Amino acid sequence: MRLNYKIIFHFLGLLLLFNGGFILLSSLVSFIYKDGVTANLLLGGIITSAIGTLVMFRTKDHKKEMNKREGYIVVTFGWIIMALSGTLPYVLTGVIPEFTNAFFETMSGYTTTGASILNDIESVPYGVLFWRSLTHWIGGMGIIVLAVAILPLLGIGGMQMFAAEAPGPNADKLHPRITDTAKRLWLIYFGYTALETILLKVAGMSFFDAINHAMCTLSTGGFSTKNASIAHWNSQPVIQYIIIVFMFLAGTNFVLSYFAFKGKVQKIIKDEEFKLYFKFIIVFTIIASLIIYFKADHSISSIEHPMVWGEGESAVRHALFQVLAIITTTGFVTADYTLWTPFLVVFFFGLMFLGGSAGSTSGGVKVVRHLLMIKNGFVEFRRSLHPNAILPVRYNTKSVSGDIVFNILAFFILYMLSFIIGALVFSMFGINFESSVGLAASSLGNVGPALGDFGPVNNYAALPDLGKWWSAFLMLLGRLELFTVLILLTPFFWRNR
Repeated sequence: MRLNYKIIFHFLGLLLLFNGGFILLSSLVSFIYKDGVTANLLLGGIITSAIGTLVMFRTKDHKKEMNKREGYIVVTFGWIIMALSGTLPYVLTGVIPEFTNAFFETMSGYTTTGASILNDIESVPYGVLFWRSLTHWIGGMGIIVLAVAILPLLGIGGMQMFAAEAPGPNADKLHPRITDTAKRLWLIYFGYTALETILLKVAGMSFFDAINHAMCTLSTGGFSTKNASIAHWNSQPVIQYIIIVFMFLAGTNFVLSYFAFKGKVQKIIKDEEFKLYFKFIIVFTIIASLIIYFKADHSISSIEHPMVWGEGESAVRHALFQVLAIITTTGFVTADYTLWTPFLVVFFFGLMFLGGSAGSTSGGVKVVRHLLMIKNGFVEFRRSLHPNAILPVRYNTKSVSGDIVFNILAFFILYMLSFIIGALVFSMFGINFESSVGLAASSLGNVGPALGDFGPVNNYAALPDLGKWWSAFLMLLGRLELFTVLILLTPFFWRNR
């Protein structure tokens, strides 16, 4: 079957039109705060929107059918097109004049990685800071899902794109129609963002800081408007507790949030992934807080405001914050955890491979995959004793098909292989071992802060240009969960059948 190139370009044009609209929104923010870059952002929005409109107009007579191959192409190249066009606000305003750095920052935004090359974030104009946070917010739930919600207007079915955008093992649907699912997900996403904005404003943030941090929290991104990240508010614990709550929600399957609003609490309580996700956070926080309280150097301060070392509340709060920030791949920072004893450095490095729940905005491997791999391991132990027994892997009381188990095992092998290759390539650029493995784990898991020279108090500005392009590729690979990108690199994908 030949590829329907017209529908592919038509949809890419639609994504450019969306992107242009969001850039224009940033120009409005720039105008309100009178930061001097309104015209530049306006030009970027007009250029992007015009190109998108032209592409859509030239492909308006497309055949309105989309198969899986076209869905994968639209998702992967859609992400690249969004990142390419998203560089315009940085380049045109002169905030990041170098294209490589601008592309890195934009890809980090859309993939919700949160790694940055900016050395002085607080000097960046308001409109550009808003755009930077907006790339997180768009990428968090997925620009593809947003577009799927309006596809009926174009007469196109969106199931193929939704499957490519969210290829995890959890197939729960809120509504039998995929467009209604997308709308409900975005409604919850928008509602959480608005609620966190209000709470952060009440807690003491400015409205601008509040809305930016709300967008970056719900997307599990990690960009901040302050050089010290959330450590800027270390003297205001209530702000950190609010972000902790919303990081937890962002790392939870959004379908469970929908069930909660519908009063179906039992579905949440019985969900095995949610229970394990919650237990992981509690256990890991206890371990980290005890080590911080008893073992960490009490003379070490946080990035900006000193922590009240020796107080149990401070130890628990910073441990809980950093555990959640790494597990959910949000990447916010309240302290330099690489100074919290060698054990905690390795500990947090391991958490980079965990990830939040399937159906959340977090990156990483995802809790449900770890759960099913552990369950499958125990089944194999039992099968070695009872080779003729039928022993299915069960999840939420239901039997999991062998195909799903094999898919998860294949994903994990590919993930670890990608991590190893990623670290090797970084080492080829002359980067030391600790920094290389940290960069590979952080980029692939969309975490943000890494280890070594690229730890939580540093940024990625010192990374060589080739290293930035490689890191951006790993970000895309991790954000689209490997298969969506890697399948495009196989020759049989492009064969006409």
